[in-house]
Amino acid sequence: MKIFTIAEIAQAHNGSINKAHDYIEALVTTGVDAVKFQTHIAEAESSIHEPFRIKFTDDKTRFDYWKRMEFTLEEWQGLKAHCDMVGLEFMSSPFSNQAVDLLEKIGVKRYKIGSGEVNNWLLLQKIVKTGKPIILSSGMSSFTELDQTVKFLKEARADFSILQCTTSYPTKPEDYGLNVIRELKERYRVPVGFSDHSARIETGIAAVALGAKILEFHAVFSRNDFGPDATSSLEIEEIKNLVKSVQNLALAIKNPVDKGDNSSFSNLKAIFEKSLAVNKDLSKGHILTFDDLEAKKPKGYGLEASFFEDVIGKRLVRDLNKWDFLNENDLDE
Repeated sequence: MKIFTIAEIAQAHNGSINKAHDYIEALVTTGVDAVKFQTHIAEAESSIHEPFRIKFTDDKTRFDYWKRMEFTLEEWQGLKAHCDMVGLEFMSSPFSNQAVDLLEKIGVKRYKIGSGEVNNWLLLQKIVKTGKPIILSSGMSSFTELDQTVKFLKEARADFSILQCTTSYPTKPEDYGLNVIRELKERYRVPVGFSDHSARIETGIAAVALGAKILEFHAVFSRNDFGPDATSSLEIEEIKNLVKSVQNLALAIKNPVDKGDNSSFSNLKAIFEKSLAVNKDLSKGHILTFDDLEAKKPKGYGLEASFFEDVIGKRLVRDLNKWDFLNENDLDE
């Protein structure tokens, strides 16, 4: 089992195609499987009436901001080619049917659906028609809403997975919703993952331990950078640590230990386990008490330490020196 890790660049490039390429170069060093952008076509997805989630830019309207985040088809093709060259999967979330058309021209393997698009069945139908796998983020959806969308996707015979996600930036520990990972698995019987906005690596590690097979997180060069997601993102070195940690954890989960079989520890047990000994000089005929006993390494030079109750009250048949091991032939029957 390998965890599929997705580093989301989103709008961290702030409209700069050069910076978008810089992110690809940085993220290839982290071990992630895919980098994800967001494909925005302002006229197709927004209007001048859309409010800002956070007013973080000098753009007059949110529509103007999305317009500035657009890349041309050729620029998108360049980003895809860059990812192909360095061995990363190129991904991007579409926010309009036109964006799907653009991404089909570029050639994506799968689609990630943002939390705000779960109820956008028009977009989902467009993506279903491509026949490609879908990763659905559940951030703003109740189970009632998810039930309806899952029914829609299953009836369309779509290949899909669902991510637990909390649409809160950055997400506080009490809002992670790690319990939902198991609930999603049991409710829908599809692969489940976790989309993280906590800006902490332990969140993703915990999600994998609880059964997440896909892990998505925002990437940023510095959490002090400009942008709406910077404070909710992981920096490059943190991503390296996270990816290594979750893949090690996945390997551990794939290889369960049989606690009923400890045969591989035979040599170590002989070294670390102990034998009974006496802790003082004792004369022949002495009746052993608990306070006469000690346990010393290694095992096999005296009676096993676990047999101590069997020797209490027994009489010595010979003198023993302090720290001598205690054996069965030292005791009166």
